[in-house]
Amino acid sequence: MLETSTLFIVPTPIGNLEDITHRALRILSEVDLIAAEDTRHSQKLLQHYNISTRLISLHDHNESQRAVQLISKLKLGENIALISDAGTPLISDPGYGLVSQCREAGVEVIPLPGPCAAITALSAAGLATDKFQFEGFLPVKAVARQNALGKLIKQPNTCVFYESPRRVLDTVKLIAQVLGNDRRIVLAKELTKTFETFYSNTAEACITWLEADINHQRGEFVLMVAGDKSDQTEVSAEALKLLTLLMKVLPLKKAAAITAEQFGLKKNHLYQIGLDL
Repeated sequence: MLETSTLFIVPTPIGNLEDITHRALRILSEVDLIAAEDTRHSQKLLQHYNISTRLISLHDHNESQRAVQLISKLKLGENIALISDAGTPLISDPGYGLVSQCREAGVEVIPLPGPCAAITALSAAGLATDKFQFEGFLPVKAVARQNALGKLIKQPNTCVFYESPRRVLDTVKLIAQVLGNDRRIVLAKELTKTFETFYSNTAEACITWLEADINHQRGEFVLMVAGDKSDQTEVSAEALKLLTLLMKVLPLKKAAAITAEQFGLKKNHLYQIGLDL
């Protein structure tokens, strides 16, 4: 039995309809109303699982007005589930305004864990995942996109983007131009679907792969870019201080590994510095 006056954040499958939890199905069946990004799209999911809960739209163009209406219903004791077309709501999808206003109004918000394209892609990309930066969709305008990528030139962590099929080739070309032809890229498309594909190579090779077959450009993409490694030989005073302190209580190999993780440096380089010290 659900508590009353609660907004549930419910992730839905990003492709394969089996990727939904028992808890998510129960919540969607028991709430009074489901706020969906596209009601026609979400109706297919509900019909697949024989869920008859009423749907109402909530998208970028009506969220501010719709939030007021939904909060009124919540305050009257109704339970509402928020879903997006695919994946976890609010992650490059609508819902921020509603959740923010619910928090301000004292309405309980309960999130459910579930599918997220960025995390799914990262887990199989083969790039560093101890630290990463999620950028969502790059700006539409060319100058703004170039400026956004320019800020990532020295970013040491893996960067994750969402991209549409019609823009993916231009985006990879821009990455090659701004970040360099040799920057490692992993393209993940059609995740959890029949034609799921991962392609990992340099930016230059990714351009060649995308241009080789128009089918390579079809589908929804998660585009992951390896972090910059050019500055890893530069060790800051703070890193040296930490290494020196750790060496007093830990073996050098362990001290170097911890310092490397903390500052995004190469542990072998720090190990050599430790030997010199």
